[in-house]
Amino acid sequence: MKNKVLGWALVGVAVALVGSQLIPVDTTNPPADGAMTMPAGDTGQILKAACMDCHSNETVWPWYAHVTPVKFLVADHVNEGRSKLNFSTWGAVTPSRQARKLEEVAELVQEGEMPEGTYTWMHPEARLTDAQRQLIVEWANAERARLPATDTAAAQAADTAIAPTGGETGLR
Repeated sequence: MKNKVLGWALVGVAVALVGSQLIPVDTTNPPADGAMTMPAGDTGQILKAACMDCHSNETVWPWYAHVTPVKFLVADHVNEGRSKLNFSTWGAVTPSRQARKLEEVAELVQEGEMPEGTYTWMHPEARLTDAQRQLIVEWANAERARLPATDTAAAQAADTAIAPTGGETGLR
């Protein structure tokens, strides 16, 4: 009796997995309007390998992004990453918000929190060495220094108005 119940349970799970494969997940990339110009050389290559799949509209969707149940996790991860930092819409972000995002990039990369382990597990090219981390930190700090000083109350209010839902400001 136990084997029969277990067998039917496995059949039910298999049917649910096959059926869920029919549920579409959007893996199209929106236009990259106002994209940030990536730096040339090693820094640009590192950013492309370690950041752009989740933090731009230039995601390269791997084969497993079309397989249930992983497709739901990958799409959610990319959508969340884009909502927190999207290099493809960088031009629409105020300079003071850009400065804060670049500060967060430097901090999270320096601390080893970005790129996330769930990404580097399947993308070994995104695993950063200490030297690569330092290049990104230096780039983020240099970009931040190039921005105009806009720490006015109006700029802060504008940034608050475009903050992601839930008031979250981090990259994770």
